[in-house]
Amino acid sequence: MAVDSRTLGWMTRALGHEMAAVQQYLAQSVLARLWGDTALAADLRQEALEELDHAGLLMEQLILHGIAPSAGNLPTARLGRSAAELHAHDAQLEAAAVHLYADALRHAQRVRDNDSAALFARLLDEESQHLQRVQQTEGASHG
Repeated sequence: MAVDSRTLGWMTRALGHEMAAVQQYLAQSVLARLWGDTALAADLRQEALEELDHAGLLMEQLILHGIAPSAGNLPTARLGRSAAELHAHDAQLEAAAVHLYADALRHAQRVRDNDSAALFARLLDEESQHLQRVQQTEGASHG
């Protein structure tokens, strides 16, 4: 079944976002380890792995549709001088993912692409959970 070219565009854009998230969480994990905060480092590394799983799902769909995955140029990872700054940057990253997947889902539903809509809905749900988790952590680190 042919997939709408705009849907493939959403998948490619999402892949870029997920790879940027992997880079950011992994870089932050290294930074936290250098600070000696092994618990934070482990949490951030786990987030990187979850984002890598998302990238894998998107790559699979792109490959199934005959598209070679490309995340393009990744933005610089956003670091900080404290755990609170890291969490604030991560909350922005996750909020952008929620917005991206909500838009992608609406597009897939509009063009009646149920398979892509299901993928975008799953990723929207998981990113929404990530956002809630980061916001809870962010609130705890400010409190």
